[in-house]
Amino acid sequence: MGEPAPAPIPNQRWLRIIPAAFVMYTIAFVDRTNIALALGPMSRDLHMDPARAGDAAGIFFWGYVLLQIPGGYFAEHWSAKRFVSILLVLWGTFAVLCGLIHTLGEFRLVRFLLGIAEGGVWPATLVLLSHWFPRGERARANAYWMLCLPVALASSSPIAGWIQGRWGWRVMLVAEGILPFLWLVIWNWLIDDHPREAKWISTEERRFLETTLNREAAELSAVRRASILEALAQRQVFIMVLVYFLLNAGNYGYLFWLPTALNSVRRLSGFWSGVLFAIPYVVTGIGMVVVSRRSDRHRERRLHVAGALAWGGVLLLAGVALSKVSPFFSFACLCLAEGGSYGALGPFWAIPTESMSAAVSGSAMGLINALGNLGGYFGPLAVGYLNGRTGNFVVAFGVLGAGLLLGGVIAALLFPKSSPAKTIETKPPVS
Repeated sequence: MGEPAPAPIPNQRWLRIIPAAFVMYTIAFVDRTNIALALGPMSRDLHMDPARAGDAAGIFFWGYVLLQIPGGYFAEHWSAKRFVSILLVLWGTFAVLCGLIHTLGEFRLVRFLLGIAEGGVWPATLVLLSHWFPRGERARANAYWMLCLPVALASSSPIAGWIQGRWGWRVMLVAEGILPFLWLVIWNWLIDDHPREAKWISTEERRFLETTLNREAAELSAVRRASILEALAQRQVFIMVLVYFLLNAGNYGYLFWLPTALNSVRRLSGFWSGVLFAIPYVVTGIGMVVVSRRSDRHRERRLHVAGALAWGGVLLLAGVALSKVSPFFSFACLCLAEGGSYGALGPFWAIPTESMSAAVSGSAMGLINALGNLGGYFGPLAVGYLNGRTGNFVVAFGVLGAGLLLGGVIAALLFPKSSPAKTIETKPPVS
């Protein structure tokens, strides 16, 4: 009889880095998006028409732009862990202040400052994950972390709706704004910037990670020696900006206005509004896992991004078309649509770190996220404007669906083709 096969090295980073980043950004996304449930009563209390409400909700993203490129740079050249720690304190402060405002001007200012404080977190976390997960694992690592986006909404919306229904939107915003301060201690305890700094992983896992990541970095450095400015001027970067803009316009226009749209069809309590708002994001989580796992398995990014966006766009348009025929099937299409548009995120964010050297990928991701997230301003603004002009959400949501479909077409035609043959196998060795 032969000797039993040795046990594989446990991948401890999946159980430590991903959950820490997951909870951290779940809190960030809750503090960014909780005004979706509050927008109706806030509009009444602050005397906002739909266009002003959409503008105030989306102005977050003008502040969000400012720390995108610096965020990626500081995470790569200083410390993602320390940089995010500082931002946890800042965004918690401004999230609490969102519940204490009394005028439209104060609301716009605090949302803008909240955007600045959260702006560096996304690129810093992407850089952190690239230090811990080799190329063959990166779409899954990105997607498992980004599951925080739908989970934040699916888990918090019923609770937030209940708090708002019982104590009002101010108490809801302040209570959720306190969460970053609570997570700060745990973040600093769990996170290390690099495997070489971590005392909690085995020698074998550390050796595997350092060897694999150094080899991948050397490959990119040998192939691409562009300066940061040259990298930011690449055609690929600006195509990714356009696609990400359309993705965010669709996602945030849908997100910020869906509770109001549901209440325009049928008057709901705060709790049930939160429950219905949560359902699409349960489906979204499933879509993100399926798309990212398939993308990693086939070592393909372009068509997975394009297909997911096209899926989202077609189903959003179908939901609009069915809105007057069958509200049930219309809502079902709207639920399924988000699984596509969010499902594109994992493979999308694997592209920069797989096609650029570490010296420039952080800054490039910052630029893509900065300009692309302006879609989060124009999407809600467009929905508010079109709703004010037409008196319903049919045309507005149709425009969002068309934008997602256009993003899928652009990705299919203009994104770089994946090169599976050049992908390094990243299964950890056995002990």
